[in-house]
Amino acid sequence: MQITINNNICNSLDEIKQFASTETANFIEEYFNELPYVVAHTSGSTGKPKEIHLLKSDMKASARLTNEQFGLNSDSVFYLNLSPSYIAGKMMIVRALELNAKLFEEKPSNTPLANYNSNERISLGAFVPSQIKYLINNPEKLVIFDNIIIGGGKIPNRLERWLAEQGIRAFNTYGMTETCSHVALAPVGTTPQPFTALGNISFSLDDRDCLVIHAPHFSQKEIVTNDIVNLLSPTEFLWCGRIDNVINTGGLKVFPEEIEPIIGEVITNVRFFVTSQPSEKWGEELVLALEYTTMQDNEQKTGEIRPDFIEKLRLKLPSHAIPRKYIAVKHFKETTTGKIIREL
Repeated sequence: MQITINNNICNSLDEIKQFASTETANFIEEYFNELPYVVAHTSGSTGKPKEIHLLKSDMKASARLTNEQFGLNSDSVFYLNLSPSYIAGKMMIVRALELNAKLFEEKPSNTPLANYNSNERISLGAFVPSQIKYLINNPEKLVIFDNIIIGGGKIPNRLERWLAEQGIRAFNTYGMTETCSHVALAPVGTTPQPFTALGNISFSLDDRDCLVIHAPHFSQKEIVTNDIVNLLSPTEFLWCGRIDNVINTGGLKVFPEEIEPIIGEVITNVRFFVTSQPSEKWGEELVLALEYTTMQDNEQKTGEIRPDFIEKLRLKLPSHAIPRKYIAVKHFKETTTGKIIREL
């Protein structure tokens, strides 16, 4: 065991406990115990979080794929600003351990790099959308990263375009706890880019048009998801959304995850998501859920969306994909990792 944590070379668990956070030290201790697995929890974004056992052999295989994808080695610097209680944080540690590389750890926050004083470039950083928004507002911090991966939700299209125009090497990730982090990456761009499989992973569709992951390097060779995709080839796809969230309005299917980044170009000052309510005319009609922190607790407002917003959306979306009504609440429900739970 060897890892450099915050510029301190650690060759034992005692040394790791001295220089790392308790969460990180506890995970590394679990990773090197006699059991073949570590305990993890699903995000809870589509249901109650579940405890699962991740085989260490699968975690190592996933780490090697990412390290190979980005050409990382023992001189690389990994940046950890995500909780080791969840898969994204765990895997950043495993990637560093697999290479005996350097790990810079900060307490998880929406203001990353607050304490990074080194002149050394960071080889790989993993962030959630709220952290990306902060980095874009502080671009001097972005330029020290060679590679950035983004998970935990889609960033708005305007932020993707900005990253691409600035030449930042950033990638959206596709994966889940069960796959030990990502199995595919999509470079951020001025237009949506397909996800491409890592290593020898491949994809197919089931009879629902949901993605099936074929991963020869995992103990579970085939993983069936609830994600509807446009499969471009056995190794490339465009993500549409989760089958659980599809809205059927007037016989036309709408994927909230597809239209939300577009709506986000018009509605930029509050958090929102697209949901639906029953409609006698359409079966289901789209509704925009809005979060207004200035409202009172347990207060809920409903109404018609302003005509000027509707007109702006007409320039970007087909008529059936434009919400006409809204529901506003003080706070959205969230998972422990900050993902919005799509219920009011």
